[in-house]
Parts: sequence; C-alpha cells; structure tokens
Amino acid sequence: MEKIISLTKRRGFVFPSSEIYGGFSSCYDFGPLGVEMKNNIKKIWWDEMTKLKENIVGIDAAILMKSEIWQASGHLTAGFADELVECKNCHKRFRKDFLEKEKCPDCGGPLTQPRKFNLMMKTFVGPVEDEAAVTYLRAETCQGIYVNFENVLNSMRLKIPFGICQIGKAFRNEITPKDFIFRMREFEQMEMQWFCKPKEADNFFEYWKKERINWYLKLGIKKENLRTVEIPEKERAHYAKKQVDIEYRFPFGWKEIEGIHNRGDWDLSNHAKHSGRDLRYFDPETKEKYFPYIIETSVGVERSLFAFLSDGYCEIKGGRTKTTEAKKETEILLKLDKKISPVKVAILPLVKNKPELVKKAKEVYQMLKPHFVCQYDEVDSIGRRYRRQDEIGTIFCLTIDFESLKKDDLTVRERDTMHQERIKIKNLISFLKENLEN
Repeated sequence: MEKIISLTKRRGFVFPSSEIYGGFSSCYDFGPLGVEMKNNIKKIWWDEMTKLKENIVGIDAAILMKSEIWQASGHLTAGFADELVECKNCHKRFRKDFLEKEKCPDCGGPLTQPRKFNLMMKTFVGPVEDEAAVTYLRAETCQGIYVNFENVLNSMRLKIPFGICQIGKAFRNEITPKDFIFRMREFEQMEMQWFCKPKEADNFFEYWKKERINWYLKLGIKKENLRTVEIPEKERAHYAKKQVDIEYRFPFGWKEIEGIHNRGDWDLSNHAKHSGRDLRYFDPETKEKYFPYIIETSVGVERSLFAFLSDGYCEIKGGRTKTTEAKKETEILLKLDKKISPVKVAILPLVKNKPELVKKAKEVYQMLKPHFVCQYDEVDSIGRRYRRQDEIGTIFCLTIDFESLKKDDLTVRERDTMHQERIKIKNLISFLKENLEN
C-alpha cells in the first residue's frame, strides 16, 4: 500500500490536496499522469455504454439540485446515514461499523452511544444563508438521471428497455475516510440506469452483472482479484430490491469497486409522488402505463483507478535490463492495459550530449505528439530512462541512436516483453496505431 501511494506521488498520478497548507483530509488532486489515466478509464467506460451497447444515451446533470429531490430520494432521512460514535476522552469521532472493539482506537477511551450522521454535504444558494436557501452537493449522480427521465424519453423517442448513463462528481461527508483514494469526500462516479419492464428486471440484473465483471477482466484485472458478493436484505441500500457488489482484493483487503442494484420502481415512483408529475412509462404495444424497474451499475472512478494500479504494480528484484545499475536495485513495472496506460510512447535519444541525436529525437516527438500521449526524456542513462517509463506503465519506448541518423529508423521497445525491433520513422505512426489499438 505504502509503495503504491509513494509511486503515485513521485510519478505524478495523485497528490494530497492543499498539501502546501498541511493537506485537506480525504481529498486528493490528480497530477498529469493521474488525470490522463482517469480520462482513459472514463472514455473506455463511456464508449462501452454508448457505442458498444444498444439503446443507451448519456446526460450531464447539474451537481446542485433542489433539496426536494433529496427528500424524495430518501437521502435526507436515516436511509442515507452512518452510525457515529464519539470518544468520551479525546472526543474524536468514528464510524461504528469501522471499529473492531468497543473503545476508541486512538486513546482506548470509552465511546458514546451511536447516533445517526447524515452524509449529505449542505450548502446555501443565494445571498442569504437561511433554511430557504439550503441545498446539497449531490451524493450520487443517478438522481439527475431520474428527474430527467421524462425529458430524455421524449426527446430521444426511446422505448423500453433503454439506459441513461452519466459520469460526474459526487460528495459525501464521510465520518472516517481512509485507505488513500478508496474512500473520499469528493469523488467521481460512472453510473448507468437501465429502465425495463418489472418482470424482466431479474434477467437484466444478471446480464449487467456479467457484463460489468467482464469489463474489468478485459482491461487486465486478474480473475483471482475479483469477486461478487450478494448483500443480504438487512444490509442493502434503502432503495435496493437486490444488490451485488463487485469487489477487488486491494492491499488492505476485499472492498467494493462497483455496485449492481435492482432499484425497483423506488426512484421514479417517489419522484412522481413528491413532484406531482406522472413519470410512468406508456407502453405503445400493451397500452399500459407503469413505473419501469431500474437496474443500476455504479462505478467509482477513483476506486477502479486504484484497482488498476494495484493489479498492475510489479516489483522485479535484480532488474529486467542488463545494466550495472539495474542489478543493484528492485525495478518497478506498472503493467497497465494499453488502453488505460497514461503514456503510450516515450521518445529517448541514446545520449543527450550529441545535438544531432537530440534534434532527431525531438523531430520524432513533435511528429507523434498529435497522435499519442508521449513523453520526451533525455536525462540519465538509457537504462534508467527505460526503468522510469516502466514505472509509469508506458507501452513503447523509442530510442534514437547513431544508426537512426543513417537509416532514418529507430528502436522500438515494448514494455511487457522488452522485445525490440527497428522501425522506419516514416512507418512509425501506422505501426504504433496498429499495436496500440489491437
């Protein structure tokens, strides 16, 4: 765990938020490589839902919505609250279900009786901070989909079954955020809501459960590090008729990275009741009106990123490259799927004190930059530069040497196999595209 956290900061994936001011608990900033990796994950998910699946469209709803929405959804009641306890000695507060013993984990003092703590983040809209101005930062992205159900249905002329998906920020005032970027107060979700006939909900639940597990496997997550856990009725979310968590084996244990829920007609029927709008679906074939059942797939972007980093992290004692430096160290290889890897190509002149090599390398860099996420690196020995690129998961390293000046070609080194071959510079774009896409 510590090694992964160190790598993410050292190489520009994740930084503690507000670090120069002492940090801000459970909030993180994503650096140059982290934001590339997040964008890759989101694009792959979005394409999976909207391009590779039938009858799914996307929206981008506002983060701020009327507080009545959260009343209707159950988020302002005990249904969206954790049990909080406080130490009578040091007065620190903890989530009761996170404690292994009935005493303070910090000082060993006695604890108060648990009380409910709502996770919604409250704010005010307008110049006056009174009850009429209260609203909330959304705790999940799906409510924006439900309140737009009628708009999307009519504007896109959809017929059941169909899906609406969204990627966006959500906020929860967690009592005890922990485990790096696994549990944060500000995070991103990728959610898809599948609207279907009530009698078809069970079949679609099983379909989407399999589809979502396969998504992780296709992107390189090891099968032994994934499992599904069906949540018993007493422990389910307040809206769930059925709930299965997809869990990943993190360094700190098995934890949820995605939830599959049969939400029944809870959401649409409650929003219809509180808003006064008829949100039932009219079936043109049967002439019936009914509330569709909703099958939800809900992914945490940062949690999935953390899982991909954990799964791809490898340590190789004695090194992979046959250099003096490598034999003395343990090399790190970040074996990310090529679609997820933040940097696709590194351009490396063999040595930096030869202007003609540097000039040629920079020409290649400028040629490739519009097509791929690239890095140019001329600092340190070529072996150290290879290891730096391995550490961030770069797929191909291109080395420009003296032969390149004569033959207008270069050496392409593939990350996982370390296989090297010489490719003509004029054929480079087509070679890289073919190998990165297939």
